[in-house]
Amino acid sequence: MNSASDESPTTQAADGLTPALARNIDAVMQRRRETANAASSQERAAAAISRFAGSMPFVYIHLLLYGTWIIANLNWLPGVRPWDPSLVILAMVASVEAIFLSTFVLINQNRMAAEDDTRADLDLQVSLLNEHETTRLVTMVEAIAKKLDVPIEARDELEELKKDVAPEAVLDRIEAEEND
Repeated sequence: MNSASDESPTTQAADGLTPALARNIDAVMQRRRETANAASSQERAAAAISRFAGSMPFVYIHLLLYGTWIIANLNWLPGVRPWDPSLVILAMVASVEAIFLSTFVLINQNRMAAEDDTRADLDLQVSLLNEHETTRLVTMVEAIAKKLDVPIEARDELEELKKDVAPEAVLDRIEAEEND
């Protein structure tokens, strides 16, 4: 008999989690760490810049810098001579910054989209496997019911449930509906 102390740390379940669920969570988190570690230095830099650009400190820094630039160049700061009275240089700096920030965000979004595609593929495979196993269980339960002479009321529905789903047919139907 296994006690909680006999289990390895990676399979010990937190309160309310089964050991299998805890193992699954550990496996998913391990894969995320591996994916993060496999990212190139450029991808990590783009992710870090995107994270910072999407934070409130980024907003506060920009409020301070751009606000000071504008106030100084409107000649509202005593003792500071305007260096960009038309604010053209500020506009150029902001435009170049926007170009680079949007590029970093797009790089990060592409990486995240690829990760999402991988998770969606895994989810689809698990769902198809679950559907296949459920179909087999329905067939087995029907055989048991027949053997035990248990009446089956929803025969038409049971026959439908015993059929495997063809993912290609589902995708074809979805695409056909979208094109209509």
